[in-house]
Amino acid sequence: MLKINRKVEYGLVALQHMLTKPPAQLTSVREICDRYGTPFDPLAHVMRILSTAKLVESEQGAHGGYRLVADLSRFSVAEFIELIDGQLALTECIKSEEECRCALLDRCKIVSPMHYFHEHMMRFLRSMSVLELLDHPTAAAPAAAKSLSATA
Repeated sequence: MLKINRKVEYGLVALQHMLTKPPAQLTSVREICDRYGTPFDPLAHVMRILSTAKLVESEQGAHGGYRLVADLSRFSVAEFIELIDGQLALTECIKSEEECRCALLDRCKIVSPMHYFHEHMMRFLRSMSVLELLDHPTAAAPAAAKSLSATA
């Protein structure tokens, strides 16, 4: 099953929440956790990653938090996923021969089709900005938020 990492989801939840606020207003990790039911430690880790990558800026202190500083239309979904989760590889054989741990590699008949599929998926993920993804209206939004908090 193709599935993005839960930490990527937490990062998207945080960015979408921050997009609804005035640009200078701070957002705390606790605020996001309380609103969406995300676990604190994984979200705090993701926010540190986003801060290091200069997507958000952190402000320390009792009333500190994060503010969105990057133009999310200039950051692709692929870049975002790789920032949080590392290199995207749909299967083991997408990795270099030194990194691939697939025992079937030497006799596998789908290596080439999987590379083809991977390249098409990457092209799609590179073509969509994080802002485009987050701004896309969806009828499933309330159900998605409910399921996020139920599985966190």
